[in-house]
Order: sequence, then C-alpha cells, then structure tokens
Amino acid sequence: MDLELKGKVVLITGGSKGIGLACAQAFAREGARVAIVSRSTANLDAAHASLRAAGYDALALAADLGDARAAQNMVDSAEADLGPIDVLVNSAGAAKRYPPATLTPQAWRDAMDAKYFTYINAMDAVLKGMIARESGAIVNIIGAGGRVASPIHLPGGAANAALMLASAGLANAWGSKGIRINAINPGATLTERVQGALEAEAQSTGKSIEALREAMAQRIPLGRIARPEEVADTALFLASARASYVTGALVTMDGGVHPLGA
Repeated sequence: MDLELKGKVVLITGGSKGIGLACAQAFAREGARVAIVSRSTANLDAAHASLRAAGYDALALAADLGDARAAQNMVDSAEADLGPIDVLVNSAGAAKRYPPATLTPQAWRDAMDAKYFTYINAMDAVLKGMIARESGAIVNIIGAGGRVASPIHLPGGAANAALMLASAGLANAWGSKGIRINAINPGATLTERVQGALEAEAQSTGKSIEALREAMAQRIPLGRIARPEEVADTALFLASARASYVTGALVTMDGGVHPLGA
C-alpha cells in the first residue's frame, strides 16, 4: 500500500524516544523528510544516532514547546531546512501522577503546561502555514487517561481530555482548508516511561518487574502491552493519503481495556 508519504516534511515533537521515536523511524522508512524535537539535547543526540544507524537521517531540534515563541522558532527552523511542514505528529510532554490528597492548584496548572500547551503551541505554529497552503495533517498522540477519571491521574487526564476536544474542534474549524487533525489515545505501551513505572512499583512492592508486567498484560483483553511501533503505524495511516477522509477522529489503542459504545 502506497501511503504517499515519500518526500513529505514531517515534524515530530517528543521524537527523541518512545512513541515519538518510533514515529520518526516509521515516517523515515516511508521516505518522508523527518524533523524530531525534544527539550533534551542528549536525548536528541541518541535518537539521531539510532536513526542514522538504521539508515535514516533526521533534523534534530531542541525546543521547550511550553513556550509559544520557542515553538514558533522551532517550526521556522524546521521549514528553513526542510521546507513547508506537511505533517505534524505531537508526542511530547507527560504530566506527573499525584495521589488525590496531594493535589494542589499548581499540580493542575503544571499538567496543562506539560501536555496541553506543548501540543497547542506546536499546532498553532504549524497551522498558520497549513491554512495558507490549504493542506496539512496533524496527529496528536494523547492518551487513554483523558477518557477515564483515574484518581491518581486527574491533572494529566484533564489535560488529555482538553486535547481531545481541541483536536476535534480544530479539525472541524479547518477542514474546509484541507487540513485534517486526528488523535490517538494509547493505553499501556512499552516505553521508557512505563518501564520506569514498573521499576518504581517493583521497588515499593518487592515484586519482580516481569511479574508486574505480566499482571498488567493480563488486564488487557488482547493479552499484551502495546509496542510503540504499533502506535506509530496508526499515526502513519492517519497522516497519509489513505486516510484522506478521516478527520476529527479519536482512535483508542488500549487493547480493549475500555470498550466504548457510540
């Protein structure tokens, strides 16, 4: 299947590790011209090295996307080097988890800054050009926590829920300009973040990481945790010409943990 992504300019925030890096590898494999963004230059260097080792090249840009001006400068730099951005994949930012008794107004604000505004700032920076060209695709990788009110993930879940609404609303607002905006809500995925959470739980409970990972997998109807590459494959499709009539969609990828009716 030809996804018609060869030569497309693809900007991936949070592209230095986890799902973002898997997306960078997937788009590069399709022949896209890829730029990856992260706050960490060390992570960017490692990601760039891994992409080159796989035979791909990518532009690496360091930016704090919580700052709207920095996000705009990042987009300007990417376009100066690669050309107009055809696809934006947002995979940056992660909100901390808090026991309910420790929540403060600052915790809620921090979650919005860490996740919501990083995506909003990146979208705002690329949408100007996409609107002028009347073409573009945005894929926001958000998280299933926005649909489930977990007591220890309320600020982050609220940021995710806000991003779902913003994604669908912007898709409606700019569909007439040929811009498609979709979202993916992954559940448990084998990333460094999940591995770190398992290691922390293993230290606190005395259980092995393997046992905890297996218990997590058993709670998923498909019987396993997702791989970052599987989320990247969905992002590829949503960004591609094969999804030319898909916009405003919220794709849940949690292995069936939270089945939803219409």
